[in-house]
Amino acid sequence: MLLMEKEKNFFDLIIIGAGFAGMYALYKAKQHNLSVRVFEKASGVGGTWYWNRYPGARCDVESMQYSYQFSKKLEQEWEWKEQYATQAEILKYAEHVAERYNLKPSIKFNETIISAHFDEKSKIWKINNRKGKEYTSKFCIMATGCLSSTYTPFLKGASSFEGEIYHTGNWPHQTIDFTGKTVGIIGTGSSAIQSIPVIAEQAEHLYVFQRTPHYTVPARNRFLIYDKKQNGSKKRRAEGFDTDLTVEEIKTDYDNLRKKAKKMYAAMAFNLNKKSALEVPELERKKEYENRWNKGGVPFIGAFIDLNLNREANETAAEFVRNKIRQTVKDPLVAEKLVPNYTIGCKRLAVDTNYYETYNKANVTLVDIKNDPIEKIFSRGIITKKEKYLFDSLIYATGFDAMTGALLKIDIKGTQGIKLAKKWSKGPRSFLGLAIKGFPNLFTITGPGSPSVFTNMITSIEQHVDWIFDCLDYLKAHNIEIIEATEKSENDWVKHNQEIAKPHIRSSCSSWYMGSNIEGKPEIFMPYVGGFPAYVKKCEEISKSGYKGFLLSN
Repeated sequence: MLLMEKEKNFFDLIIIGAGFAGMYALYKAKQHNLSVRVFEKASGVGGTWYWNRYPGARCDVESMQYSYQFSKKLEQEWEWKEQYATQAEILKYAEHVAERYNLKPSIKFNETIISAHFDEKSKIWKINNRKGKEYTSKFCIMATGCLSSTYTPFLKGASSFEGEIYHTGNWPHQTIDFTGKTVGIIGTGSSAIQSIPVIAEQAEHLYVFQRTPHYTVPARNRFLIYDKKQNGSKKRRAEGFDTDLTVEEIKTDYDNLRKKAKKMYAAMAFNLNKKSALEVPELERKKEYENRWNKGGVPFIGAFIDLNLNREANETAAEFVRNKIRQTVKDPLVAEKLVPNYTIGCKRLAVDTNYYETYNKANVTLVDIKNDPIEKIFSRGIITKKEKYLFDSLIYATGFDAMTGALLKIDIKGTQGIKLAKKWSKGPRSFLGLAIKGFPNLFTITGPGSPSVFTNMITSIEQHVDWIFDCLDYLKAHNIEIIEATEKSENDWVKHNQEIAKPHIRSSCSSWYMGSNIEGKPEIFMPYVGGFPAYVKKCEEISKSGYKGFLLSN
């Protein structure tokens, strides 16, 4: 009986997480006829889109791009409603994928994994849930996500607040109505930028507690155009996923648009201006920025080719946005509080709908906690150094322990009992963001050291999962039992990533890319900043070389 139970709980592969990464890895495992089990702490699929249900939540990548590419039928049959899909629509899409490919029977929901230990004697991974039940597998894939471990900073007296408390990254599943209530929100990052305009429409009054102002550009979101009569004509050609194209036109040319996206730095197709911001006349430069601003979305940063590498060029774009803030916000004192003084693109560029306009409302108050810091939270609100603010509901829009948080919440042990938390005590170390020295047969999808959050995440996810399963095929064909990154390849990759990050705009200020948002977290640049095409080329070189940089053994 014990033997049968042990065999029942043994799998070729265990996957932790049922977001877009975990679902695609499961799909591939089924295609490879592997015995597989996915463990997911939520009650449904969707990952970040399961948890992030805050008002106004939507993706900042166009819906026609933020979607799976592995199935042409899926691409053609699914119909997105808006250019930038809402959380609810993306979750509906994830549910559709899970149902269409019969994924749910292989997923164990409401299952929190607390440990994953590699047994050197048996060469298997032992995975334990919160209840102490053990599962074992030959290989383990961590599909835990880059932005899935919420962060709430320590604030004196936080537990004494008697009103409703929310976190944007772990929002209740029922609709929250703030009508007639006074609300306080801490943070002005991406989730706050999306939620503040919506909450301000409902609340009697909204207090926004801002430490650092954030750059955001208008989304100019719209409903997608469906023209059945046109039936996918190719009369117009797009440089990217052009907003003037109908859905039929996009779907007719989907393959070429996807190929174009994969050749671009962020794996997103849009029109990148190959000119330098410094080589064109000022009038032309301002016209280009104005056109991008009016069109909307993150392609604003593609107005000129050198905005991410040349700080003088970057300053022209930053100052353009600063002036837009000053023009939009009527109170000049409030406007100046909202104006960032750092490079644009250093922190993740947000996409909004009427964010700056919201500060013109009489029921919205901006509190600058850099100059008037929070001293404590009390039963009815927040006390800063200068004022007392009373409210009914408190919202933490304080982000995530990004890239590493979800992995380090699990007690992961490799060879010789080494803990991942100890190995990463001075910052994450991996080879390609895929494999870690000392942790055999363990793969991380879009882990630290990969392009991940700098790209269209679903494209990066598919690339990682495809690489992993090609690797598993190679191991099987060559009767190889164990694969592990070498110390040299890991060290070289970490060094390379830090070197190319230094001159890049992304590393020019404190951000969650470096772990700067978490007190006590070691600061090291975590995502790979070399771009999606260069990263894919490196991955392909390694696989074609018979996995140079890895130890292979049986």
